Amino acid sequence: MDQAQNTDILKQLNRLLISRTDSIGDVILTLPLCGLIKSINPRLKIYFLGKQYTRAVVEACQSVDEFIDVDELFQKPDSKQVETIKQLKLDAVIHVFPRKRIAKLMYRAGVSFRLGASGRMYNLLYCNKIVRMSRKRSDKHEAILNLELLRGLGYQHDLQSNEIPNYYRLEPQEELPEKLKSMLSNKKFNLILHPKSKGSAREWGLENFGKLIALLPPDDFQVIISGTEAEAGLMSDWLSKLPNHIINSCGSMNLKQFISFIGAADGLIAASTGPLHIAAALEKVSLGIYPPIKPMHPGRWAPLGKKASYLVLDKSCSDCRKTQNCHCMAEIKPEAVYQKLKTIKDAHH
Repeated sequence: MDQAQNTDILKQLNRLLISRTDSIGDVILTLPLCGLIKSINPRLKIYFLGKQYTRAVVEACQSVDEFIDVDELFQKPDSKQVETIKQLKLDAVIHVFPRKRIAKLMYRAGVSFRLGASGRMYNLLYCNKIVRMSRKRSDKHEAILNLELLRGLGYQHDLQSNEIPNYYRLEPQEELPEKLKSMLSNKKFNLILHPKSKGSAREWGLENFGKLIALLPPDDFQVIISGTEAEAGLMSDWLSKLPNHIINSCGSMNLKQFISFIGAADGLIAASTGPLHIAAALEKVSLGIYPPIKPMHPGRWAPLGKKASYLVLDKSCSDCRKTQNCHCMAEIKPEAVYQKLKTIKDAHH
């Protein structure tokens, strides 16, 4: 196929569903897939099947027309699930995050094009467009792997990582209340530090974040600690010992507000978490701290944004693969993080 032919199938579709029912960071890195499809076929209606707690992220994406709550869908009797999907009149579904139950449902609902990766045996039964790929063995970035699924619809162009930011199309949806606006400075660089990860990533450690805070000049940086209410409980002793000028925002906002808050701030530092990818997608200074372990390394999960970067030890490591206490993370010096932050900040401000 030549490139004109490659896009013919996508241009002819009217309704397509993206299925990604895992975490916020994974969903963020799937949004460029939606943006690319929309750029090829602007009239196409895109549905996004996901977990309820990712709704705010999906609804902030200008490429997605409607969010569908997967848990709400599966609360219905089997026949009603099939009928619900049939009523959408889908032309295609892309199983970005594979789930057998969803693959079977789309098969039963008779969706014309059902795309899935070859790594799942049940996809051979329930999908009629199989893309030969293995995420587990790949060195490619997650966002690029998501785009490769479009080969199942004949699209062959290879996007590079530096092109991904053009397709997020993420825009905050909620005006910040005054209480949250007051946490931000009009004169300083508003830096969000997000120390925890809900166990989804290797963490840099509160001690290191504390040392980084000591390096940040109070006259130049407005520092805000973010996290959930539960994470605030885990960090309570550490939070209580922070200098008075550090603002604790933990547990003070929902996800929709947090997206707007990140959008109003200037930068964010975190491990490989959803907030880091939100910041990158919103074109904020985004600095990720990563372990060199596959598949957790930045080659697979780095923040992709016009002001995004990361730090990782230059070594091969697997000796702490089975523990959350990763010395390869802890050994990244706060001074190195500060210098990296200054480099990115100075380049863009």
